[in-house]
Amino acid sequence: MKSVATTGKGSLETRARVPVAVLGATGYAGVELLRILGRHPRVELSVVSSQQFAGKSISEVYPSLAGKCDMVLEPIDIAKMSPRFEFVFTALPHETSMDVVPALLKEGKRVVDLSADFRLHDPEIYARWYRPHKAADLLPKAVYGLTELHRNEIARASLVANPGCYPTGALLGLAPLFAAKLVHGAVLVDAKSGVTGAGRTGAVELSYSEVNENFKAYQVGIHRHAPEIEQELSAIADWPVPVLFVPHLVPMNRGILSTMYLEVDEGATEKTLAGLYRDAYGKEAFVRILPPGCFPETKDVRGSNDCAVGFRLDARLKRLVVITAIDNLVKGAAGQAVQNMNLMCGFPEAEALVTPALVP
Repeated sequence: MKSVATTGKGSLETRARVPVAVLGATGYAGVELLRILGRHPRVELSVVSSQQFAGKSISEVYPSLAGKCDMVLEPIDIAKMSPRFEFVFTALPHETSMDVVPALLKEGKRVVDLSADFRLHDPEIYARWYRPHKAADLLPKAVYGLTELHRNEIARASLVANPGCYPTGALLGLAPLFAAKLVHGAVLVDAKSGVTGAGRTGAVELSYSEVNENFKAYQVGIHRHAPEIEQELSAIADWPVPVLFVPHLVPMNRGILSTMYLEVDEGATEKTLAGLYRDAYGKEAFVRILPPGCFPETKDVRGSNDCAVGFRLDARLKRLVVITAIDNLVKGAAGQAVQNMNLMCGFPEAEALVTPALVP
């Protein structure tokens, strides 16, 4: 079967599907990548890796893939794997990707990294929130992969840092306001996430008996996604934007609902704000702006690559409330990663991603 593929940054020719690797295929983001790539007409899945489950087929770990993807999981060996793929998703734990990505780039591969390792441009800020970076020279070269904001840079990039799930929901809701210079002072981001946002771990606090019938805030004001949101908003606004980020854990599998509170210009009205959002996202395939006074719900985007945005202006308090909903594993991880790959390879941006939310 022939399809459109890339021979270089942005160049196209008709040939066989692009061979793709997923390193870290057994995490939740990794298996979501496999689900999406399985219906992608322009790629061929050629390598899947897992350190924990090496030697097993991916369908042994996830029986839902039986008959659809039965590939054997391999331990990561770049020299051995490299001849078999051209494009790679690194869905590895934070502070692990930095050990692998430099070798991939040296081999001439194009990379979308789903960890936090290349999202922050400043190595000092990265060290403050994580640990000293082993590949700090790559930080200025990595493109922050929020597709709707950095589309042109992503298309030319060799390394794209896929955004965190919380920042995706927050930034899509806030970016047009900061670009229009309408915001004053700090921003409060109050976000609620399903349990899969923590990854596929055996942590006690993520066990059924701890999560079920419970709702809690965690890492209040110290969550690692805060500097990511500040970095991007500050670049858009051209001034250092302070963000108070308060995440919560909700007893559901998927979804993030983010509620942002901010002060805007006195002259702003719901009509002008609606126009602002339409101008920013009217041609976007995956951002849906709701009418003023209508608000998104996580079930409206579950299983889709969509971000739904609603807002209300409180004229009495001169405060704007913006609410967004995304599926943390799709638009917040694997779906956005494929959206970025499509741009990098010169494919239609929405390829394999246009699917309605799961109902119920």
